[in-house]
Amino acid sequence: MSPLTVVKNTIAVELPDWLQACWDSPAGEEIVSPSRTYASKDVDLIRRAFAFGYNLHVDQTRKSGEPYIIHPIQVAGLLWDLGSDAAMVAAGFLHDVVEDTEVTPEELEAEFGAEVRELVEGVTKLSKFNFSSKTEQQAENFRRMFLAMAQDIRVIVVKLADRLHNMRTLEHLSVDKQRRIADETRAIFAPLANRLGIWHFKWELEDLAFKYLESEAYQHIRDLISTKRAQREAQIETFIDILLRQIVTEGVDNAEIRGRPKHLYSIYQKMRRQKKEFHEIYDLAAVRIIVTDKADCYRALATVHSHFRPIPGRFKDYIGLPKPNRYQSLHTSVIGPQGRPVEVQIRTWEMHHVAEYGIAAHWKYKEVGASAPAQGEDEKFIWLRQLLEWQGDVKDAREYLDNVRENLFESEVYVFTPKGDLFAMPQGSCPVDFAYRIHTEVGNHCAGALVNGKMVTLDTPLGNGDIVEIVTQKNAHPSLDWVNFVATASARNRIRQWYKRSHREQNITRGRQLLERQLGKAGLEALLKSERMLKVAERFNYPCTEDLLAGIGHGENSVTSVVNKLQEHTKPASPALPTFSEPPAAAKIANSTSPIQGVEGLLHHLAGCCNPLPGDPIIGVVTTRNQRGISIHRQDCANVRRIPGDRLLPVSWNKNGQPGRAPTYPVDLQLEVIDRVGVLRDILTRLSDSQINVRNAQVTTLPNYTATIDLRVDITDKDQLDRTAGQLRQLTDVLALKCVRHCPTSFGKWVKTRDRDAMQQ
Repeated sequence: MSPLTVVKNTIAVELPDWLQACWDSPAGEEIVSPSRTYASKDVDLIRRAFAFGYNLHVDQTRKSGEPYIIHPIQVAGLLWDLGSDAAMVAAGFLHDVVEDTEVTPEELEAEFGAEVRELVEGVTKLSKFNFSSKTEQQAENFRRMFLAMAQDIRVIVVKLADRLHNMRTLEHLSVDKQRRIADETRAIFAPLANRLGIWHFKWELEDLAFKYLESEAYQHIRDLISTKRAQREAQIETFIDILLRQIVTEGVDNAEIRGRPKHLYSIYQKMRRQKKEFHEIYDLAAVRIIVTDKADCYRALATVHSHFRPIPGRFKDYIGLPKPNRYQSLHTSVIGPQGRPVEVQIRTWEMHHVAEYGIAAHWKYKEVGASAPAQGEDEKFIWLRQLLEWQGDVKDAREYLDNVRENLFESEVYVFTPKGDLFAMPQGSCPVDFAYRIHTEVGNHCAGALVNGKMVTLDTPLGNGDIVEIVTQKNAHPSLDWVNFVATASARNRIRQWYKRSHREQNITRGRQLLERQLGKAGLEALLKSERMLKVAERFNYPCTEDLLAGIGHGENSVTSVVNKLQEHTKPASPALPTFSEPPAAAKIANSTSPIQGVEGLLHHLAGCCNPLPGDPIIGVVTTRNQRGISIHRQDCANVRRIPGDRLLPVSWNKNGQPGRAPTYPVDLQLEVIDRVGVLRDILTRLSDSQINVRNAQVTTLPNYTATIDLRVDITDKDQLDRTAGQLRQLTDVLALKCVRHCPTSFGKWVKTRDRDAMQQ
């Protein structure tokens, strides 16, 4: 009796048709599936893998009590539906045998070949990762995972199928495990599915994670959607009927129009992002038009816009400018027949397949016989190559993890070179990011930039469609200030590398001074030459102590983190460790939770001349009088331009900050308003709704029926100030708004008061 017959007779589950078709396929006959054609040798490999996996898992059960073989069958089925090659489907059946049975990788290779063995071993390594572990271990797990992906990208696709079925059956685990697995799914695996373009994996992973992480919100939105589902479906059907008649009339043949409901997590994100209630979200469903060729896409778009009013600013052409993962569609939103917005997507059948299956569709449409994309072949794998590059560049585990998460979640802008070459850059990228994207030497010698033919500052954010030209000079070199405004980790790391190489001796001296302030002079030289210090350097991936000091000096590692590692390597009875000198009691010394990074162990204060807020690019100035330590300024502060370079210190805002409530900073706002009863109340109400504390308010009435309102408010960072000013300017009674102590460039015309707290130079 065959394993398939045994499974059908002993397991109360309907086996998938594709597996039955493989088993019933006569010898030498190929199988044509909806996604690909499997030759007879492929069918034979799949059958043998199923039989092998069944015999090994036959006595095992899952947490739910069901036979374990159901899980490999479902994983292999997900890979089959993607159109994966036979080796991947076989790996789906076998992905747990090395970890959960006595089979060795060598035995697996002897039975199925090296390709299947490598896929199974890759998935097995990923299965051992614990993404909620300590920071250093977590960073190491990521490094290994992305290295496995670079060797064979198919490994992560098999892992995604494994994770998706595990999420579908997560209810059988404890609540703690449910939350841990759901959290790493939303943080890592859903973004990976997005990066690979496997959209239906991404959406289902996000919805399932949403279900376990925010169960009340999930159930609430699900109930709300169910309440008026019939009404919405009727409205969409009406819209589709009208649209289909018009498209056929316009001569677009063989078009198919489908209604597509929005996913729960996307609705939840939209409500939070736009701060709207459910009843204020109108486009809960979308319409997708699938046509034969690209020309029909634009004809269908013209038909949609000619019969329904388009909503301004809601059109995107991802056919002319595809996303890095090869996604292509036309997106538009129009006012439907019931007066409600409807989102419309228009694409060809090939584009639709790529949108649904991502990288798997890429394999299908490649030349016959190719099963996986070659490394370095596609623009969409730049993000993976960058992650691999950072492995040697980034020493700090926390920074590496931040870079990974930012890169997985980032959205792109599309910019051009003067020759017309297209580059996808992370949102917020500036010309310096673009220069380093072209080549390291272009970035290192960048002296200026032209955007759309106009000279701009190097921190100017790039927008979609910008034409960027980098001006280089032979004697130009990076500025450490660039680190504070570049958006890409690769640019940030290359700037720091250049700075380390060119200022090594200065960095060593500065690092020694910072360490001396923290530990004291007594015994420091002996400590730096000790075996204990060398071990600490190795913990930070430095070959020697001098490299560690240089890392401290240029800000790659904080003094506090080095001292903490040193204390971990210190035995209480060891006489060789010098006595740590305590800082003076009167000095307010920053600790690891200080809002400012780079001044650990140093007395510091925020400069009153420019009043920097979190989010502003900042720099430290070593003061020379009154013993006030380091003065923290905005980088564009006029007073900083007069300071010699040897007194400047690279600093940045601490993203972690202090535990509990974020610190606030006083900011003075001046509003010119229409003089009417209740205008101050409306402004204070708007601030209260935004959780902004008002310290002081003063109204001065002017003879031209206007008034000036001076407010002092507590602000946590620049982003909050931007949002607050934007909200106030939207009030109809507000004619003008000025920030008289803080001067961001995004508000238009601002004024600045004379420095009342002069620097102690």
